[in-house]
Amino acid sequence: MKVLITGAAGFIGMHCALRLLDRGDEVVGVDNLNDYYDVTLKQHRLDRLTSYSNFEFIRASIEDKTAMDDLFVRHRPQRVINLAAQAGVRYSLENPHAYVDANLQGFMNILEGCRHHDVEHLVYASSSSVYGGNTTMPFSEFHSVDHPVSLYAATKKANELMAHTYSHLYGLPVSGLRFFTVYGPWGRPDMALFKFTRAMRDGQPIDVYNHGKMVRDFTYIDDIVEGVIRVLDKVATPDPAFDPAVPNPGTAAVPYRLFNIGNGQPTPLMDYIAALEKALGVTAKKNMMDMQPGDVPATSADTTALRDWVGFAPDTGVEVGVARFVEWYVQYYGRNDTA
Repeated sequence: MKVLITGAAGFIGMHCALRLLDRGDEVVGVDNLNDYYDVTLKQHRLDRLTSYSNFEFIRASIEDKTAMDDLFVRHRPQRVINLAAQAGVRYSLENPHAYVDANLQGFMNILEGCRHHDVEHLVYASSSSVYGGNTTMPFSEFHSVDHPVSLYAATKKANELMAHTYSHLYGLPVSGLRFFTVYGPWGRPDMALFKFTRAMRDGQPIDVYNHGKMVRDFTYIDDIVEGVIRVLDKVATPDPAFDPAVPNPGTAAVPYRLFNIGNGQPTPLMDYIAALEKALGVTAKKNMMDMQPGDVPATSADTTALRDWVGFAPDTGVEVGVARFVEWYVQYYGRNDTA
């Protein structure tokens, strides 16, 4: 297949591209290499991809309509994985317009490209953040997601609504994936594991929010990629059991699907930190702090729908995943962190 991946120099984007390239697919990667975090890390991810003859990179922003129109005309991808977005809950409090530009306008450009060029299947990143203020655990696709607590979450919910509209109006097969706290080698420096590792290696304290009373469904990157590729390969179809009188939010009478991709093993933050302490051989100095605006105390994924659809659900344990991240981090940065 020829697959377009947006956000190809990102954490999940690079890993998905590598999986497709290794199996022989042709991949067109798009990224604007913005400076939301260390561009050098993005470039090094990209270097891994450009070593493949079946990979082509285009530097562009998905919110640039002209660039996206041209890309779809010239490359005509059969399938699309949209991972490009302005990420981060906290940053959405500081720069909300960046989220409207990338996550709304940008996603519209991707939908239009898919619509006008007969794309067979669009798979796009949503987020566990859409569950917002929900307290019923584990989070299910059957649950309401009408109470977001950050603009980032609101834009991801909007993406799901936009995707359904295009599926309904134009028959575009779309599958949305709600990722739960993804971590692992080549991860994002703005995420907790990266920040904790750097601080602990430098002998600095780590900031532990909500006084450590946090639970997350930490999901290892290899499991995320497995889920993404399996969903990509199984094109969304209408749900024959869909009942508009009692609608299932995760399916539709049109080719529209939504799936949680989470580990299904919610882990207390302090246990996550303990796994990192074990992997590093260092005891963390901890600054216990209040909850941050836009954050939630717990997440937990019900992955029944994903398992039923593609026969897979993530299961990599935190101790294993954290140890693999630390091994990569030490190898990548060496003894003296420079990032």
